[in-house]
Amino acid sequence: MRRSPRLGVWLPPLAPSIVLLGLFVAGPILWCFYAAFTNSALSGIAARRPKFVGLDNFTTAFTSPDVASSLWLTVVFVVLSAVVGQNGLGILLAVFLQHRGKLLRGIVGTVVVAAWVLPEVVAAFAIYAFLNAQGTLNEVLGWFGLSQNWLYTAPMLAVVLANIWRGTAFSMLVYQAALSEVPSDLVEAAQVDGAGPVRRFWHVVLPVIRRTVVTNLMLITLQTLGVFGLIYVLTAGGPDNKTRTLPLLMYEQAFKFGQIGYGTAIALVLLVLGAVFSLVYIRSLKAEV
Repeated sequence: MRRSPRLGVWLPPLAPSIVLLGLFVAGPILWCFYAAFTNSALSGIAARRPKFVGLDNFTTAFTSPDVASSLWLTVVFVVLSAVVGQNGLGILLAVFLQHRGKLLRGIVGTVVVAAWVLPEVVAAFAIYAFLNAQGTLNEVLGWFGLSQNWLYTAPMLAVVLANIWRGTAFSMLVYQAALSEVPSDLVEAAQVDGAGPVRRFWHVVLPVIRRTVVTNLMLITLQTLGVFGLIYVLTAGGPDNKTRTLPLLMYEQAFKFGQIGYGTAIALVLLVLGAVFSLVYIRSLKAEV
């Protein structure tokens, strides 16, 4: 087969990137697919000579109440912290700051972005210091007799709020850029017609930035599906597994119990969940066309 001249032009400069993507992205994914169909373990004879076990790991996963519980907790965590929390608060902050003074935008932007640029473990320790039994929140609530250990009495709420606090900056920056591209004459025309702020946003601004909303939702959803360090530092999946999402269950099975094959099967369940969310968002974009 004769090689196209255009292929000879663009392939050489892209070859190093293609090789690196193959080694560090496609390679680990393909290995996960292989390991999920074996009894590969962290130690012992199965670590040296893993055997092909067919669909046994998936059968165990789909009949396990632990996987079902973690799958549900993962969906709850993603919907509340990413779809509702980060996305909603991000767009509210972007709209609020759109026509504000430079000083106010600088102060609010710095405060919000500061949480985003912190390493995940550092952010987790910061929110732990705020929410634990002797933390800042309880020091304030103690004046009203409302103090409690939030990481035990409301663990899912604690990790959801932590993820909202850390990730809202990304959505805010995305929506600030999108709002700056909305034609001002459209908004002014709606204002002349008597539309209030809410109606202008809902009927004029939101349709214009709809693609940005869907793209942002997809990015923060996929990012939130993989959140591990934040939850592990705050609750380690507890108490009583009430915050054990799929990444924590995968880690527990693969590295605590040494069942690498079963752990990678759970990782593929997480991969499928991300694909389902992505398909929903992509279909919503196609529905627009």
